Amino acid sequence: MVRPYAIKGKKRKNRGEKYDKEEQEHEEQVEEEEREPAKQAAIEKPTEEVEGKEEEEGGEAGTDELEGIPIAPSDKKNNKNGVIFVLEKASLEVAKVGKSFQLLNSDDHANFLRKNNKNPADYRPDITHQALLSILDSPVNKAGRLQAVYVRTEKGVLFEVKPHVRIPRTYKRFSGIMLQLLQKLNITAVGKREKLLRVIKNPVTNYFPVNSRKIGFSYSSDKLAKMRKYVDAVGDDGNLVFVVGAMAHGKIEVDYIDDFIAISGYPLSAAMCIARITEALADKWSIL
Repeated sequence: MVRPYAIKGKKRKNRGEKYDKEEQEHEEQVEEEEREPAKQAAIEKPTEEVEGKEEEEGGEAGTDELEGIPIAPSDKKNNKNGVIFVLEKASLEVAKVGKSFQLLNSDDHANFLRKNNKNPADYRPDITHQALLSILDSPVNKAGRLQAVYVRTEKGVLFEVKPHVRIPRTYKRFSGIMLQLLQKLNITAVGKREKLLRVIKNPVTNYFPVNSRKIGFSYSSDKLAKMRKYVDAVGDDGNLVFVVGAMAHGKIEVDYIDDFIAISGYPLSAAMCIARITEALADKWSIL
């Protein structure tokens, strides 16, 4: 049987549509290639307006944002001398456990630590958490007399915590933030480009005021002092830097401390030691 002409014409029509489609795709490809150099130039050479915006924001790629951590209000109107806290030998170490990276602690990773010949008792990030809460919740900080907080880990990583940050109350949330900080190197506030926590270069003494007195605390020190009388004797002509150990046991061993004292006849936790310091400073500066 001979095929009808109508079918042949329909077939030729489809072939023509195919050719038209290929020609249209070729033209679109040529136009895209012509636009590509201009697009690449825009990427490599941003306009001055975009560069100015990036400088105003002060942001960097890779920063993380702390959702739900507001900035605490404080009285910043005075220009008086203040206090700086340094937490030394903080147990903040990140390791890959299973398929994810985690902040190691003695409760959740005891078996992992033993398998790697490490003592679980040495991994106590909760000590740093409690110490930071004690510092940032103190009336001394609320009154604007806290100048800075620095934390140096057992591995030597140094980072700064802004005085107006509200550290999470729960350890789980705190652990997540420390994990982000040690991986991203800085964390910014939501809606702002201000770095609330950031890893900085050693040594920590580079960030101390010139007229600062560095005081370390150790239960093994021969110099037993009452905190209230000690801060009164120091005077108001300089800034005070208090160095507190944030580890489960042992003592801080740094070479920049001017004076080592003990403030109790019993070993105190870092949080309790800080509470005594801030209470004495509040009395000294008449902060209620």
